[in-house]
Amino acid sequence: MKKILIILLSIISVSCSYNNSISLESPNNEIKLNFELVDGVPTYSVNNKNKKVINLSKMGLLFNNKIDFSKNLTLSETKSRSFNNSWKPLYGEEEIISNNYNELIVSLNNDKYQMDIFFRVYNDGIAFKYVIPEQGGLNSYDIIDEMTEFNLSSKDSALWVPAFSYRRYEFLYANSSVDDISKKYYSKNVEDISYDTLGIDAAHTPLTIKKDNDLYISIHEANLVDYSSMTLKPNGNGKLEVELYPWSDGIKVKSTNGINSPWRTIQIANNSSELLNSNIILNLNDDPDENEDFSWVKPGKYMGVWWEMIGTNESTWWPSKNHGANNSKVMNYIDFASKHGFDGLLVEGWNKGWYPQWCCSGNGIPFIFTETVDDFNIELLSNYGKEKNISLVGHHETGGQIQNYENQLEDAFKLYNKYGIKNIKTGYVNDVSKNIKRIDEKGNIHKEWHHGQYMVNHFQKVIEMAAKYKLNIITHEPIKDTGLRRKYPNYISREGAKGQEFNGFWTNGVNHATDLPFTRMLSGPMDYTPGIFQLNNFRYDSPDSKIIDKGAIVPSTLAKELALYVVYYSPMQMAADLPKHYEKHLDAFEFIKNVPVDWSERVILNSSMSEYVTIARKDKNSNNWYVGGITDEKERNFVIDFSFLDNDKEYKMTIYSDTYNTHWKDNPMEYEIKSKAVTSEDNTNIYLAPGGGFAFEIKEITK
Repeated sequence: MKKILIILLSIISVSCSYNNSISLESPNNEIKLNFELVDGVPTYSVNNKNKKVINLSKMGLLFNNKIDFSKNLTLSETKSRSFNNSWKPLYGEEEIISNNYNELIVSLNNDKYQMDIFFRVYNDGIAFKYVIPEQGGLNSYDIIDEMTEFNLSSKDSALWVPAFSYRRYEFLYANSSVDDISKKYYSKNVEDISYDTLGIDAAHTPLTIKKDNDLYISIHEANLVDYSSMTLKPNGNGKLEVELYPWSDGIKVKSTNGINSPWRTIQIANNSSELLNSNIILNLNDDPDENEDFSWVKPGKYMGVWWEMIGTNESTWWPSKNHGANNSKVMNYIDFASKHGFDGLLVEGWNKGWYPQWCCSGNGIPFIFTETVDDFNIELLSNYGKEKNISLVGHHETGGQIQNYENQLEDAFKLYNKYGIKNIKTGYVNDVSKNIKRIDEKGNIHKEWHHGQYMVNHFQKVIEMAAKYKLNIITHEPIKDTGLRRKYPNYISREGAKGQEFNGFWTNGVNHATDLPFTRMLSGPMDYTPGIFQLNNFRYDSPDSKIIDKGAIVPSTLAKELALYVVYYSPMQMAADLPKHYEKHLDAFEFIKNVPVDWSERVILNSSMSEYVTIARKDKNSNNWYVGGITDEKERNFVIDFSFLDNDKEYKMTIYSDTYNTHWKDNPMEYEIKSKAVTSEDNTNIYLAPGGGFAFEIKEITK
């Protein structure tokens, strides 16, 4: 990360014990945050111009030693400052990111002890966090409850997935009033989860809300380190309250050296397109440590021996006559990936521990991460890949057995260093609620939540160890993205939602794809694994039978699969289908080969939340632009304006689109490719079939 401009203004320190209400405005004066002590209770509220964003809401923390920082407080001091800088991420959606905010620090006391609340107000939202400094007389800082509220309106609607349920974040999105967030509502209207769900009714973040006054907001958190993941539970009348995942003993957060909570964030937008254009989560994270050099982190594109196990079902992860990770097959994939200019090849099922019943309860044979199966020669294949400029992408499926993985972690990373492997996909499949085994120093087994402090700290341990060995991590079944990729650029991507894999063995439905940009994607890059070209008649009943399952379909169109490479940002993008399926459509495959993964500009051309979105991105390494647009089950006609192009340049545009006969269910693989010249003064009409999309490659014409 490179800072290119720093401006600090109006740093002041004033005593405000006589004034229990303080306001703070955004740099453009449109968003206003008000902090107030109401009878000793800390509260805040937020307005955007004349529209209410957050009504008066309580704040505070409650500790295990009965220390209560949610009432009977006095205001001792405030500090404020303005900050404005611009910085360059190592990779990303924009080459230069502006970080401009006004900050207020409020110091509160409860007779004996001090708590500070940091507020920041940006032009696109607000953030706050709690800091409890180490202080005499306190040996434990164990949190049993966080009292933070987000007081909305019952008329506000939310896009949400259930928390405290068995499958982490991997659910379809419900759309309901904020008061209707509940497992009962979800089971009745989306998917029955009643058979394996524990704890309270709550929603994961990012939680996207369309307010009754037409504002759009997203509630999330930034810089989640050594803390429990935040969920939001409804308390009626539009009120949401933070609920943290507890340890097995009920404690929410454990600490002996004070508290520095994650930032609680509220993105604020006037429309759905503005919501997609924020960098607030990254801005609330830190730069890498000064002595850390991450120049070795390189974005890229990869293929994988993966879809033929989870999608087409023609191969197995475990040793068998249909084993996918065998030397001959991997070499064939390497040949194809090399021929078409890819950077890496993921291979799943290469290591010992795979067997037919491996999934998904967190029990069973532990995986071994330093030993290969007999028909996979890692030295042979890594050397073969190097000759073809293809690096193997490692795979560590933990099965949710955390201590088994941690015991082997460093040795496994050393093995990958030995063979020039640069990227690792990790997995944490354990599809049971509160089922992560933790063995304490006395040998007792405890069951922890996937999203609690124990697992947050595990993911932190993995990324720090990976940085030591110059390895990038792509996590499936992760902890949610909260912007840590700024400090650890090697945390290059993650899943963290119901991704493409479910279309292989179940279905996401046709409308899930247009929910993701307005929900999960607000937190950061997603390894959705796009690019499926054989959208029906692709799945075998079993690896042995070779009988096609006629009911299996990917609810998309081929042109939409291309569009996802632009709409869904990831610095490591996968071409997820099989070489034999790409060979049928090599003309369309050209787009996947050409589309970049590192960008200098992002322009939202149109959107309507959960219905459609079109995004234009500029390649960081050229003057070329790429445009992707997707729709839900409804067909649409767009007029695309090219005013985002440079005024003095001419471009050749290649159009990959649905036809009027294309349909996600009945005719998904019909597409057409056209070319035309365009300038910034032009526009063009484009048709999107039901469940479809389009992609443009716009290349500068050099003279």
